[in-house]
Amino acid sequence: MDANNNLPVLLEHPVMDDQTKGLILALSSSIFIGSSFIIKKKGLKKAAKTGICAGGGGHGYLQEPLWWAGMITMIVGEIANFSAYAFAPAVLVTPLGALSIIVSAFLAHFMLNEKLHTFGMLGCLLCIVGSMVIVLHAPPEGELESVKQIWNLALQPGFAMYASSVLFLSLALALYAAPVYGHSQIMVYIGICSMMGSLSVMSCKALGIAIKLTFEGHNQLFYPETAYCVLVVSGCVMVQMNYLNKALDIFNTAVVSPIYYVFFTTATIVASGIMFKDFERQELRAVVTELCGFVTILVGVYLLHATRDFDPTDGAHSKLDKDGQRSKSKESLVLIP
Repeated sequence: MDANNNLPVLLEHPVMDDQTKGLILALSSSIFIGSSFIIKKKGLKKAAKTGICAGGGGHGYLQEPLWWAGMITMIVGEIANFSAYAFAPAVLVTPLGALSIIVSAFLAHFMLNEKLHTFGMLGCLLCIVGSMVIVLHAPPEGELESVKQIWNLALQPGFAMYASSVLFLSLALALYAAPVYGHSQIMVYIGICSMMGSLSVMSCKALGIAIKLTFEGHNQLFYPETAYCVLVVSGCVMVQMNYLNKALDIFNTAVVSPIYYVFFTTATIVASGIMFKDFERQELRAVVTELCGFVTILVGVYLLHATRDFDPTDGAHSKLDKDGQRSKSKESLVLIP
């Protein structure tokens, strides 16, 4: 009888809190983003048959509908991911990107013939377990009341130094390392994407909170700091998309996805820890547990990477000719000037 009387009260006051909303949005985004890797990869392969591939500097994929389908899927995932940051801390949202590894690896196994063996599946499982350990011990979200407050956090000496280092290293990789090593060393393109991605996440979190506060009746959209965040997000995402396309075109999807995840997650956790001081709100035991979870993810990624039965580049020992087209060779992968 009492339970029936309490039912209207429960219906009027849903039990789902902000942290749970962020968790659901993060899981949904990982499914969309993991699928988008495969769709975009198939689009890049199709576009490369009729022109210069993306790895050779071509942009013919922009006329390929399949690539745009992958891009739309990724945008949907990024919107869900963007929304998740408004409800939960980055240390909780970002590690759930491990699910995108699982999605892309399994889809690549069936749709791209990029074989995933038993130890690769074990690696996927370890990625999930490690991510859940981090999620269960994630620090609570700090009290953020305005976009101005977040912008002031970004101007702190510690985060300003981090952001400056990211911009310097990304420029160095793009201008000096990419022309020489970009087609043989996967970490050149992945490094740029990961570092710039950490800055875009911080800005996305600021924008998400600004929109959330606006809907709650505290308008944040007319503050100049909101516009600054939009500019930072736009610039960082453009850089990420450019170099991620190059990495996907040259290297195997099942390799790109986990490596990108590990370094992007690492950079984001570091950036969030510096900017929002996430770990200052935790006991040492919880921080150590999170580190153990992250090491578990690294082991899973290693297994996924080390047990593949393919070369990291599509078409073993392929290289680019003068027109940016792929050609077969018994020599190592090089970029011919």
